[in-house]
Amino acid sequence: MAANDTRSPLTELLQQRILVLDGAMGTMLQRYGLEEADFRGERFADHASDLRGNNDLLSITRPDVLAEVHRAFLDAGADILETNTFTATSISQEDYGLAHLAREINLAAAEVALREARAASTPDRPRFVAGSIGPTNRTLSISPDVNDPTFRNLTFDELRASYFEQIDALIEGGVDLLLAETSFDTLNMKAALFAIEDAFAARGRRLPVMVSGTITDRSGRTLSGQTIESFWYSVAHARPLSIGLNCALGGAEMRPYVEALDSVATCLVSCYPNAGLPNAFGGYDETPEQTGATLREFAQNGWLNLVGGCCGTTPEHIAAIREAVEGCAPRRPRGSDGITHLCGLEPFDIRPELGFVMVGERTNVTGSRKFARLIKSEDYESALEVAVEQVRGGANLIDVNMDEGMLDSERAMTTFLNLVATEPEVARVPIMIDSSKWSVIEAGLKCVQGKGIVNSISLKEGEDAFRAQARTILQYGAAVVVMAFDEDGQAATVERKVEICRRAYRILTEELGFPPEDIIFDPNILTVGTGLAEHNNYAVDFIRATSEIKRMCPGCKVSGGVSNIAFSFRGNEPVRRAFHSAFLHHACKAGMDMGIVNAKQVQDDVYEKIDKELLSFVEDVLLNRRDDATERML
Repeated sequence: MAANDTRSPLTELLQQRILVLDGAMGTMLQRYGLEEADFRGERFADHASDLRGNNDLLSITRPDVLAEVHRAFLDAGADILETNTFTATSISQEDYGLAHLAREINLAAAEVALREARAASTPDRPRFVAGSIGPTNRTLSISPDVNDPTFRNLTFDELRASYFEQIDALIEGGVDLLLAETSFDTLNMKAALFAIEDAFAARGRRLPVMVSGTITDRSGRTLSGQTIESFWYSVAHARPLSIGLNCALGGAEMRPYVEALDSVATCLVSCYPNAGLPNAFGGYDETPEQTGATLREFAQNGWLNLVGGCCGTTPEHIAAIREAVEGCAPRRPRGSDGITHLCGLEPFDIRPELGFVMVGERTNVTGSRKFARLIKSEDYESALEVAVEQVRGGANLIDVNMDEGMLDSERAMTTFLNLVATEPEVARVPIMIDSSKWSVIEAGLKCVQGKGIVNSISLKEGEDAFRAQARTILQYGAAVVVMAFDEDGQAATVERKVEICRRAYRILTEELGFPPEDIIFDPNILTVGTGLAEHNNYAVDFIRATSEIKRMCPGCKVSGGVSNIAFSFRGNEPVRRAFHSAFLHHACKAGMDMGIVNAKQVQDDVYEKIDKELLSFVEDVLLNRRDDATERML
């Protein structure tokens, strides 16, 4: 995914000073005491539904009022106006029976805002218009039916299509940037970002994109349960101009979360809070001076690039904010740390000092007969317990695979991941979406709000298919496992493993802009001890290949299916555990970062605890130290 435009006048100005957004459109409209007739105008006089409260419709019926509000914020010192389009998607407009007007509303709102911004602009003080993209009144991560936690009243594709219509209209209307704001569900935000990228591709041009989430209470999490760090890691793939917070809280309550964003964000940071917390009557009592003082402290701490106001903030608040941050240096974005940042509801990093990363293998219908039986019988609640056991057993991620001939795999993947989203103990960890079918992988990606991993893609079907799948994975914001397969088949030798991985790495990083730290190579852990001489060096080849791949593909990670190594000894669990632990000992020394394992088996059987005689026999096989190693092992 290409980075957002960094050469526009807006981005150049942001390097010089902190810019100011406008305040609350809704608060200002309330001052006008508008009645039903104002919302209807002549055109909608006979409309079947009540329209009062549909503020976005005023872009058509009372553009004069919107123009006055925009002028008031510009006079107060706002650098950026938001279009009056917070609920201007077809999905949100369904409540008023006006879904068919979504495009027209966005075009009309852009026209009003641009006219006022251009009229107020001077060579020394340009003004900009941000196309406001709200979260809608639906959520993709939470069921609206308390009796069915897997149910959703909207699909990712439906939301994405609705967002595309709005975004395409805003771009056509001439806005200077896009602002996807007030995100309470990161999966909704992912749909918006996906649609933004689609619209840029369709229009053949890019705009800067601001992303803003909302922490709903003092728990420090979004409504869908994510921490602010996880929210950032989940949307960072879009390479936004800024990441920030708005709504729900006042500035004072936002303090720890703005500081947390500053500590992780590699882009600019914004903050436009409410005028304090609402009072008993739903109003806001924080004075302009109080709001300004809070944001000045944030700015002096070096946390901010853009400021403004949300609910309850008026032109007086914006004037006070502008004065408060005057002269404060803008925040300098952090550079990339090169760490693989994943997340579910909570963040999880892959880095050497944190040790080997265990991916729980039991939520896989091809690897667990129990899990397969539960999924086939549609006992998803009991299947979820398998995932809970894996996390409690030490799994840092869970691998979910539904590849079974008797299953509707896409439906099974969707249903199970929707259920996982309701179980915090599992939902807190990243998800590995595992399938040999692309349609199943994509079904899974549409259910995961965090940053997970796709397992896997390869060059097996050629470079064009590989590029297309990798681009899509990047657009969903996931890391990717790349298998050492190409058009000639599976790599078994060191030379073939390294050759294929280097080729894939070049395509991903140089052509597609995939972050190296989000590339995870699987050089194929193949079974030893089969009795076939050509298999004897498989473990050694993997270990040597791991070292070479890490050296030649900087930043990448290496993984594999650990249980494959001792498949010949299935049924003898003590011996298999010894094989797994010994193999991991040597592979991790060579640079292996993670693996798909039964976490409960591996955790307690560390290398040093293996019986020394057994270890000698096991390593004879693994390291191919003698020709008769397998026979002696048997």
